[in-house]
Amino acid sequence: MNDVTRSKSGAWFWTTLREAGVFLKTSFGSLASIEFATVLLPLLALWELAPRLDWVPRTLVPPASQVAATLWDLFARHGLSRHVGLSLGRFLLGLGAAVAFALPIGVLMGWNLFFRKHALPLFQLLAPVPPPAWVPITIVVLGVGLPMQIYLIFLGAFYPILFNTYQGVKDVDPRYVASARVFGASEWTLIRHVYVPHALGSIVMGVKIGIAMGLVMLIIAEMHGGNAGLGYLLLESKEYFQIDRMIACMVVLGAIGWFLIEIMKYVEAKLALWRVGRQP
Repeated sequence: MNDVTRSKSGAWFWTTLREAGVFLKTSFGSLASIEFATVLLPLLALWELAPRLDWVPRTLVPPASQVAATLWDLFARHGLSRHVGLSLGRFLLGLGAAVAFALPIGVLMGWNLFFRKHALPLFQLLAPVPPPAWVPITIVVLGVGLPMQIYLIFLGAFYPILFNTYQGVKDVDPRYVASARVFGASEWTLIRHVYVPHALGSIVMGVKIGIAMGLVMLIIAEMHGGNAGLGYLLLESKEYFQIDRMIACMVVLGAIGWFLIEIMKYVEAKLALWRVGRQP
């Protein structure tokens, strides 16, 4: 390895480390803010006191400290990290497939009138079908296993990403397009440098909604066809009426969703540099 290669590798490493630090400071800094604490701390106190003072049945609403202890026990002795890893892997495969298909189709529908007229009615017909309604036929066709789970997650995330991308590209100001064409921009150049950058906010919003819907379908898929994962743990806890374990799994799901959405906010802030006043 020569000096130039080492210099580039070192620069890349420190740049990545710095960006990771900025992301963590921005994301977790919001959790440590006074505004957030004034909402969270009273809610946690109410959650802890309400069952202990018998304001609510303790069998139905365990105290926050009991849920925290259960969460620790699940990680320490019951392999929760394995379940989280399996669920996260399935979710990222389904979400990645949804992004890979929805983005180009959405861009094409927003950019090309011919493609829009032929494809949009089909998606408008299929989109109103609730994703959980696809569970029975998906199990019949794909069986119970990983393909079924990935497909259901894909269905949950696909339509929000598709329609937000389509709408964002379609709503590009025609003056921007006309100005770029005056300078000889090709259609491919317009897509890369006009349509997609202008639609970035809509695309990121679609991915955020897709993350939420994908997590819903992840739990449904694991409840219907899995022997591991957070959905499986939730179903097992329900069978044994272990409310504290159910809430602990819900806390983990919320943390995963929050973290993924924070990543999308950071990506949007880095890519959409022209949006003055945007916060990552």
